[in-house]
Amino acid sequence: MEAMMRVATKKGVVIFSKSSCCMCYTVKILFHELGVNPLIHELDQDPEGKDMENALMRMGCNTAVPAVYINGQFIGSTNEIMSLHLGGSLLPLVRPYQAMLP
Repeated sequence: MEAMMRVATKKGVVIFSKSSCCMCYTVKILFHELGVNPLIHELDQDPEGKDMENALMRMGCNTAVPAVYINGQFIGSTNEIMSLHLGGSLLPLVRPYQAMLP
């Protein structure tokens, strides 16, 4: 759990993902389209990835990935992120982390 929390607080927006996960891809694209460049941590490419995945499940995630952290706080997985986005509540959360767009 300590390794996972260390990663979760490295950047304003962190997405725990697996490179073969289609829902992870969808969430990553959403954040990029919102002008956010999150830290993407691919669990399947990390030697400690399985331990991190287990820690995410112990925290109550229905599915371990994608797991989105904003400002060090667990926000949710695909369902929660899409619900926040469709309800207009995601943009205010990520606004401080948006890149300056021309």
